[in-house]
Amino acid sequence: MTNKKDTYQAILGALYGQAVGDAMGMPSELWPLQQVRDYFGWISQFLPGPKENIAANEFIAGEYTDDTQQAVALMDALLATDGRVEPELIAHHIMLWAERVRAFDKNILGPTSKTALLAVRAGTPLMEISANGVTNGAAMRIAPIGCLMPSTDLAKFIDAVRLSCSPTHKADIAVAGAFAIAWAVSRAIEGADWATIKQELPERVEQVQQQQITTFSPSLSRRLVWALECAAKASTLPDTEALSELYHTIGAGMDNIESIPMSLALVELAGTDPQRCAVLAANLGGDTDTIGAMATAICGALHGIDAFPTEWIDTINRANQIDFQPYAAALTRLRNSG
Repeated sequence: MTNKKDTYQAILGALYGQAVGDAMGMPSELWPLQQVRDYFGWISQFLPGPKENIAANEFIAGEYTDDTQQAVALMDALLATDGRVEPELIAHHIMLWAERVRAFDKNILGPTSKTALLAVRAGTPLMEISANGVTNGAAMRIAPIGCLMPSTDLAKFIDAVRLSCSPTHKADIAVAGAFAIAWAVSRAIEGADWATIKQELPERVEQVQQQQITTFSPSLSRRLVWALECAAKASTLPDTEALSELYHTIGAGMDNIESIPMSLALVELAGTDPQRCAVLAANLGGDTDTIGAMATAICGALHGIDAFPTEWIDTINRANQIDFQPYAAALTRLRNSG
């Protein structure tokens, strides 16, 4: 089913959903589930990164991580070209960000991104960089492509996703994972409901993964269907038990084959509620910030900016010295003109 949607409100919801899910999941990032519970109990608000977490100990409450920082870099590249997806410019903006935050000297970059960006910094042309890693560094930043691109031309949409991934990730599973998030965001902006999006995704994700086979990864499409079934079964359990079930069954690691199915499972478990989705992701354990960013971006696109408390938006803006309204306005203009 498709409902009439305010495009700007939906895009703004997706962008703040990305940031909220990222920032809410930052303190528990890369900790095992039991460690998250032992330390935090239950995360339900923005918290500073604990000194014990080497991945988060320099972050203040409400500050988002490299996931959203790279999404902003991607948006800057898109807006600089009036919506054209140019991999070299995307790489340039990601590199500007990486140098500014000293990403190469800190525990910030994922393994695939770090290898690719070191090659970029050394002057290796993008087309010569293999970037065949299976981690989620492209999917984590992809939501702006879903905001920019209508879903009507599937081939054009896939090409935009592939090009935007290419500075750091070219593997079949990485592109398919990024496509899944971008497609869900785009369809939500167009007014498709979650039931429709769930029905559409598997066939299209399979198509993308099979276009250029570069790894021996399992079928992401089949994992998505399975993960959604797991989430539906877990929905009758208390939240802590449901998260344990998903964590131990689907997995919450950085690989696309775990984190993309888990992101969609959390959208399902949250009933697409953005606030609930961000909180669930933060308490999951594993790659909490990235899974939270991807899942809550989808929920934000489904429900729009009004689904987020004003104080959450204010905290994101203040902690990151950001305002996503100009980005949302520009993406809305480009989407409508395309």
